[in-house]
Amino acid sequence: QVQLVESGGGLVQAGGSLRLSCAASSPSFTFRNYTIGWFRQGLGRNDEFVAAIKWTGSTTLYAHFVKGRFTISRDNAKNTVYLQLNSLKPEDTAVYRCAADFRGEPRAAKDVYNYWGQGTQVSVSS
Repeated sequence: QVQLVESGGGLVQAGGSLRLSCAASSPSFTFRNYTIGWFRQGLGRNDEFVAAIKWTGSTTLYAHFVKGRFTISRDNAKNTVYLQLNSLKPEDTAVYRCAADFRGEPRAAKDVYNYWGQGTQVSVSS
């Protein structure tokens, strides 16, 4: 069973930055063939889409609330996708999870993604 593993979460003050990483737990997972999406779930809130990047790296998609603060990128040589979080706000506090879709277009819909990670906690203090 392929799993995705997130890392890079932590506690920061408002206005701070974090860089999240998403990697595959299995070396046989052909990471370069997968579109990766990031989702987040705050306490008492539903999952919400954050950003996605196409398997080719050529196309990205962001949620409206990102507004230039977050940047998604990938390094297929390292089998890793990154989510750079800048200008963090307390309302960004959530568990951030990555998900993979085989050769799909970047999409906000959760049901297109087949593989999910457990998540990494991001906490932003005011």
